[in-house]
Amino acid sequence: MGNVKLDISMSLDGYVAGPDASLEDPLGVGGMRLHEWVFPLKSFRERHGMTGGETNADDEIVAEGLARNGAVIMGRRMYSGGEGPWADDSNAAGWWGDDPPFGMPVYVLTRHERETVVMQGGTTFTFVTDGIESALEQAQDAAGDKDVLVAGGADVAQQYLRAGLLDEIQLHVSPVFLGAGRRLFDGIPPDSAGMEAERVVASPGVTHLRFRIVR
Repeated sequence: MGNVKLDISMSLDGYVAGPDASLEDPLGVGGMRLHEWVFPLKSFRERHGMTGGETNADDEIVAEGLARNGAVIMGRRMYSGGEGPWADDSNAAGWWGDDPPFGMPVYVLTRHERETVVMQGGTTFTFVTDGIESALEQAQDAAGDKDVLVAGGADVAQQYLRAGLLDEIQLHVSPVFLGAGRRLFDGIPPDSAGMEAERVVASPGVTHLRFRIVR
């Protein structure tokens, strides 16, 4: 069985999304700036059906993570930005079109039941209504020896951290300030987890920090 890991981009002032998120601006005002470092990379572009791209230390870290992942867990807002019954969600098909970039099982935490959606490229979306432990159990079964990626957003990350279910946290810290939005570690008790720093890799556009959870 692989690790359960949180892997997410964050601003210098601790935000993983800007304020006023909407269907037109799903990461909130300024939130897209957190991910500008990854867009030119070869591994990112390949996963999104594009050619070319940069190969450097940042690309090696992204490629490593993609190769390790066997399943993904995310929240409803990360999937569609919506809430409430699916029939009322104007983005119920998700953000990624008919061929999402995951290529593996994805488990979406929600309060509203829905049948599994099978997409192109090996992506399936399974909607889990009975909590984070159930989603993790299903994701681990699907991932086998590979890692389970807890992709976000902040609320989902906090739930897994508080529950002691994470093995690893990888932060990609962008040199920007958002000033408002969703903080990743808001309200986390000081004794939620002990951590050891495993790796620090810096480049002009981002600093990658990887921590191991100590139990």
